[in-house]
Amino acid sequence: MSVLITTSLGDIVVDLYAEKCPLTCKNFLKLCKIKYYNGCLFHTVQKDFTAQTGDRTGTGAGGDSVYKFLYGDQARFFGDEIHLDLKHSKRGTVAMATAGENLNASQFYITLRDNLDYLDGKHTVFGEVAEEFDTLTRINEAYVDEKNRPYKNIRIKHTYILDDPFDDPPQLAELIPEASPEGKPKDEVDDEVRLDDDWVPIDEQLGPAELEEVLRGKDAHSSAVVLESIGDIPDSEIKPPENVLFVCKLNPVTEVSLCSLFP
Repeated sequence: MSVLITTSLGDIVVDLYAEKCPLTCKNFLKLCKIKYYNGCLFHTVQKDFTAQTGDRTGTGAGGDSVYKFLYGDQARFFGDEIHLDLKHSKRGTVAMATAGENLNASQFYITLRDNLDYLDGKHTVFGEVAEEFDTLTRINEAYVDEKNRPYKNIRIKHTYILDDPFDDPPQLAELIPEASPEGKPKDEVDDEVRLDDDWVPIDEQLGPAELEEVLRGKDAHSSAVVLESIGDIPDSEIKPPENVLFVCKLNPVTEVSLCSLFP
């Protein structure tokens, strides 16, 4: 009973406690099967605590169980499956993020350190990370704002079911997309402040020579803006005709400064 979760920061393999938490694991597996989690943000990352995802709006206030899609709005949430022997004792524990007692839907979290025992008995622990702990390290190191939202989006790209002990309900076939969805979910609330998950710094996109040329161009533009601001040129984008000698009339401040440098 395992799932491979591919994220923008790497892969995570999750083993599920299907025997002890059948309702929760069935919900998780079938949501993976209908590609519900594709594109979902890790909307909350609390360093050395938890990373939370599974809400297609990206706000932390949404999410639906697979039972809603199968049986209607009244089945949006399902009950807790809390066992005292399933604890938050180790990094990589996977549990349901819930709005209250018996209000489980699609959101879940992964713990980012050991011994978070004060969460025990409050959330349904239904699995654990079995492989690719380096991905958890990268998520834990994300830069976040005061609301613990990463400045650069971290997304679930795809989910792949490695083992599923539960039969598919007949209605599920209609919910499975023909192709695995790409990009952000259509329900996601736009946030233009964030860098998207595929953003790469310019110094990692270009070779040394190309980067130097870009930086020289930026320096030249900055210098032109300064000359425009002090009145030496009418426009920072101005260019003289190719067949005309360009003569610049200096601003008095600039002229005095040059005279002090070159008496």
